[in-house]
Amino acid sequence: METLQTLGIALGLASLAGLNLYLTVFVTGLSIQQHWITLAPQYEQLSVLSHPAIVGISGVMFLLQFFADKVPWVDSLWDAVHSVIKPVGGAFLAIRVLGNPDPVFDVVVALLGGSVTMVVHSAKAGTRLIANHSPEPFSNIALSLTEDVAVIGGLALIKNDPIIALIVFTLFLAAIVYFAPKLWRAVKVHLWLVWNKLVAPPVDDAEVKLDAPLPADIHVAFHSANLLGEKVAWAVPCVSSAAKRVPGNVFGHLVATVDDPASLWFVAKRRWRPLAEELDLKTYKVAHEPKFLSENLVLYSLERKPKYVFVFNRAQAAVVKQVAATLQQRLALAPAEPALPA
Repeated sequence: METLQTLGIALGLASLAGLNLYLTVFVTGLSIQQHWITLAPQYEQLSVLSHPAIVGISGVMFLLQFFADKVPWVDSLWDAVHSVIKPVGGAFLAIRVLGNPDPVFDVVVALLGGSVTMVVHSAKAGTRLIANHSPEPFSNIALSLTEDVAVIGGLALIKNDPIIALIVFTLFLAAIVYFAPKLWRAVKVHLWLVWNKLVAPPVDDAEVKLDAPLPADIHVAFHSANLLGEKVAWAVPCVSSAAKRVPGNVFGHLVATVDDPASLWFVAKRRWRPLAEELDLKTYKVAHEPKFLSENLVLYSLERKPKYVFVFNRAQAAVVKQVAATLQQRLALAPAEPALPA
């Protein structure tokens, strides 16, 4: 039982350090200093956190983070800097909890504690990067306050019942690992959008041609699914948003065929298997929506679902306009669906 309690405290402090290292150290140290909590003999090494210098420095750093963490893009810059600092802090807290004098054991605990902190920090930083897709500050403020409340609540849980804390933090880490692939795809797309917004020049309207050939791997995936052998009219690279039969944040190509003007394909080469989905666009309309980081092509219907959104970087504004205009012309030529009987 004592081993489980120790693991709950170590895992809990390492996880909370990934959310907010300075608040975790400040509240823990202040609680020990003011005798709000009494350390058991096996946890006496944590008393170093109550030193006035550590409490003061962590308090000042938390105050700085409190404001920096609520400003779009400043929070992501702060997270980037702390990708090195937080794992070290998490490893230090884990070692202090276990208090084993064996150097080999200390290294193992430091690696495990630092890894846990890094996992939580990466999930937090990725979520913040996605939230920065919208320039309004309210989502950043809400996320930051939620993280601060979670840290204080987590410390209270560790104090009252370390075993329940062990279960809660284990489930929390399992959820992060489970959703990690989706989060990584979203982060990769947002970094791509940010990079292209900063460095890529916009494409002039006169230079736009919708006749780009399919890459070899995409070409094979498309023709494997294209059982009717329809010829490619044009193809443009883009990123998908989640919709029926289309996963989100996948780099691929929109492919139009010569034979069916109301048909559009999304084709992508994924790690395990290729993706080739035909989108039936009868009754659909087309819209071009400029966003802060992206140019979105929206395909929607007032009569049926789903709604499809395909993302392009800001340098491709002219490409998206041309795609939208071309699709509108194609859909206007498509035969209308027969009316349903009354």
